[in-house]
Order: sequence, then structure tokens, then C-alpha cells
Amino acid sequence: MELLKIIFLTVLMFFVIVTVHEWGHYFFAKRAGILVREFAIGFGPKLFSYKRDETQFTLRLLPFGGYARMAGEDPELVQISNGQTVALRLDGEEVRKIYLDRLDSRKNVIRGEVSDVDLEDRLIVKLDVDGEELNYRVHPQAMLVAKGKETQIAPKDRQYGSKTVGQRALSIFAGPLMNFILAFVLFALHTQMAGIPLAEPSHLQIGEVMKGMPAQEAGVQQGDIIESVNGKPVGTDANGLIDMIKASKDKPMEWTVKRGDQTLAITLTPRSVDKEEGGKVGSTIVTYFPTRSASFGETFTVAGKDMVYTTKAIFLGFQQLINKFSMDDLGGPVRTFEVTGQIAKQGISQLTYWAAILSLYLGIFNLLPIPALDGSRLVFLGVEALRGKPVDPNREGLVHFIGFAMLFLLMIAVTYNDILRLIG
Repeated sequence: MELLKIIFLTVLMFFVIVTVHEWGHYFFAKRAGILVREFAIGFGPKLFSYKRDETQFTLRLLPFGGYARMAGEDPELVQISNGQTVALRLDGEEVRKIYLDRLDSRKNVIRGEVSDVDLEDRLIVKLDVDGEELNYRVHPQAMLVAKGKETQIAPKDRQYGSKTVGQRALSIFAGPLMNFILAFVLFALHTQMAGIPLAEPSHLQIGEVMKGMPAQEAGVQQGDIIESVNGKPVGTDANGLIDMIKASKDKPMEWTVKRGDQTLAITLTPRSVDKEEGGKVGSTIVTYFPTRSASFGETFTVAGKDMVYTTKAIFLGFQQLINKFSMDDLGGPVRTFEVTGQIAKQGISQLTYWAAILSLYLGIFNLLPIPALDGSRLVFLGVEALRGKPVDPNREGLVHFIGFAMLFLLMIAVTYNDILRLIG
């Protein structure tokens, strides 16, 4: 049951972070009048799908992110050309459905050969029906039907490219913005749950316990309070205890720990790891600070400080990665799920803090000027604002396609490296 709880909380956390990001794109695109064809969480094959209003909401197999697909961002997949035979279904005087296949089986329709069609500006279709030319108005929400699938047409004023630079920029920036807001809210929730640490620490306790290491083999558990080692009180000197452990390689140590109302004597023997000098027991040692409840004002102040501190740490990580690139320093979905599962074991408070960090990271990462990311799209919009005209859509699309392909290949490589690390 505990494992299922951790899996559920981990999946829920990723679902919330990605959904909030894509909802930002979706909401502000809709506000601008853009037709959002699909709101997807994940990539690849569909697991679940339903349609509400004009948008198809889908849950997909690969949990690597999501997207809000806006009309006009990509070339339309279904098109009609002059000379093509189609069937029209009318609602009053307007066309509501245009059938492109299985024409003979369609009932209550008008069949004919297209002599003129415009589904973006004029919204008309002209048919040659037995030598007679008939003109029809097309409803702005008419459907194209082909291969059993309905696709809503996108008039020019419903397409992404028809909106102002400001409207498009806001619909793009809104995704990262929602992640920043979510991160602030989660940092505030963590402050309310964990409280504010007092100035002086009270004791040392065990954090994460690693499998197959001396601490786990000796029965040490997360949350144990360390009272003494080899008969000497350790107080709150974490560095002193770590030095004792290093100096006790292959030598038994007598630990006295408090677990709830029990006081336990535990014998464990530190050993070296990966041929490093000194001994290790395979657990983190946490300096525990007593806490007090945070006031309403303190909650927002601490959340703001957490935002600033974490932002600086994220950019420092980017800098270190650029200065000295290593695949081992990158973590894909596998490693992120692994770390999230470990943090989930520490309780909902720590998981909330970790979710805030991931949400903030996702927002910042998406604003980097890397092709296919939101930051790159904003760069193109900035260039358009300066030039007074947009960049060739085909060129921009090619840049984003190449960027997405490179990011996807990097994701595969990082995931492969994570799997090798786990099974190695």
C-alpha cells in the first residue's frame, strides 16, 4: 500500500505541474479567440480522450510533457482542392459538415465537384452538381469529415497567426507563468506545513536510508534521532559525526538512536563506496531545527525567498552544465521519477517543496531560447515585432522541428543512461 501511495503521489505531482503549464497556453489562447484543437498531457498514443466545446482533451502514453495545439501553428492536415468530389450537409442555408470520403453512403447530403472553396476568409464552397454551379456559405465551426474523423475548420480570425504579437506572446508565455505561480503557491503551502525553523538546532536525525548499505542492513530507519556514537553524545555536530564515520571504515560503531518512545542500540560498520577513501553508512544525516507556525505575512515572505533562492540555484546548475557537460549530470524522466519517489517517502511536506522546485524549473527551462521551447517562440515573436513582419512560417517551423527532434533524441539518450545506471 505504501508503494502504491508513493506511485500515486508521484504521478499526481507530474500531472498537476504539466496540466497547469498547458492550461496557461490553453486559457490565454482561448481568450485571444484562437481555436485550440487539442489539450494533451503526454505524447504518443492516446490513453483517454473526450471533447468539450471545440477542444479535444487527451491523456497520452509517454509522460514527457504536453501541448495545447492551436489552429494555424502547423499546416492543416485536411485540405480541399478544386476538382475534388465532396458531400455537403446543410443546416438551414449554411454548410455544417463537409464529407471527403464514403460519399455514396452519406444520407441527406449534396454531392458535387468543388469549383471554388475558401474555408479561411470568405467561408464559401462552390459545387458543380450535374453541370449546375451552386454556392454555399460555410459555418465558422463547420466540420471536415475524413476517415471517420471530424476536424473543425479554422477561419483566419481563429488562427494563431492572425492575432497580434502581444496576444500570441501572452498565449506562449502563459505556460511558464502558470508554473511560476504554481511554484509560489506550493512554496507557501510547504511553509504552512513545515513551519519556520528556529535559530538553534535541537538534534541530528536520519534522512534517506539507501538500500544495501550498512545503515539499512543494521536496521537504521529514516527519522531515527541520533543520541550518541561509541558512547559519546553527538549533539548537533553533523560534520563531526560524518568525520567519525569516515575514520571508522571497516570498524564497528555503536549507535544509540531514539525511535518514537524507544531507545535502541545499533551496531553498524561503515565501508568504502566506489573505492573512495573513508567509510560510509549509506544514509543522510539531517540537522533538525525546531519550527514554529508561520503567520500569513511570513508565509508569503518565505515563499518569495524560496523562489529567489531556487531560481539562483537553477541558473547556477545551467552554468555548471555548460562549463562541464556530462551525461551523468542530466536527469530524464526515469531519474526524476526515482528522486520523486524517494522524496515522497519523506512525507507530503517535502514532496510539496520538491514539486515547487520542479514547477519553477519547468517554467524557467521552457523560457530558454532553445528551438521548440516557449522561449524560442518568444524570440521569433520579438524578431517579428522589431521587423514589423513575421519570419517565414516554413523556416520557423523547420527550426522548431529540428529543435524538437534534437531534444527528443537527447531525452532518449538521457533516459537510456538513467536505465543503465539503475540496472548497473
